[in-house]
Amino acid sequence: MKKIIFTLLLSFFLTSNINASSKEELLLSKNQPSEIKDCFETLNRATFGFNKVLDGLIFKPAARVYKVVPSPVRSGVSNALDNLSNLVTIPNNIIQGDLNKAGKNSGRFIINTTIGILGLVDVAHYVGLPDYEKEDYGQSLATLGVGPGCYLVLPVLGPSTVRDSAALLINIAGGDSWYNVTVKNDTHYFSDFDYHASQVISGIDFRAKNYDSINSLEKNSIDFYASVKSLYLQDRQQKILNTNKIVDTQDNSNWEEIEN
Repeated sequence: MKKIIFTLLLSFFLTSNINASSKEELLLSKNQPSEIKDCFETLNRATFGFNKVLDGLIFKPAARVYKVVPSPVRSGVSNALDNLSNLVTIPNNIIQGDLNKAGKNSGRFIINTTIGILGLVDVAHYVGLPDYEKEDYGQSLATLGVGPGCYLVLPVLGPSTVRDSAALLINIAGGDSWYNVTVKNDTHYFSDFDYHASQVISGIDFRAKNYDSINSLEKNSIDFYASVKSLYLQDRQQKILNTNKIVDTQDNSNWEEIEN
């Protein structure tokens, strides 16, 4: 009897490992950067050029000014933006079946929003709740088996894929998470202006963090468009697989679309 139970447990353990391994291999193969086609390259390059002009006119100058702001202020802004991102991360933790992280991220959000003054101070970190990787609906679709489709460059938002763009549209159609929680529910603490301002500040914060890296990449790339595409797809694959392997990308793996 003991042998039968042991055999069943061993079989279950091996099957679980095989399934987990197969799932990871499937995610790896589907999201392999070299396998993602640039079906809309002509349009993508035109949009990339438009974004580059927009960056030169708005985001780069704004980031240059933002970098002069005292470090504690910039850290506070980044902390607040990261705290807001939990409103997207938490439901995606649940979709992906990671209830443990969903619970811990919920705790982080509550603590930082209250004691941490709307997230300006990462109090949760000091009470033993580490900051986990951000999750989004595109990553959730990937874990559910949806392939990336073709590479796509979005106006203003930048690098993406057909899958991630569809996920973005779903999020917009359903109403942005933090917009729904605050402005739409008429909490009397946030307005539409606050919401849109946070989106703009998020873009400027991202550009400031990666100011030197982006300038260096552009300066040293034979084909800036191809370099950005390669780095983005590699980093996106990492985020989907939740790996710690370092890719030579922007500031501390902070290569991502402006959050919506």
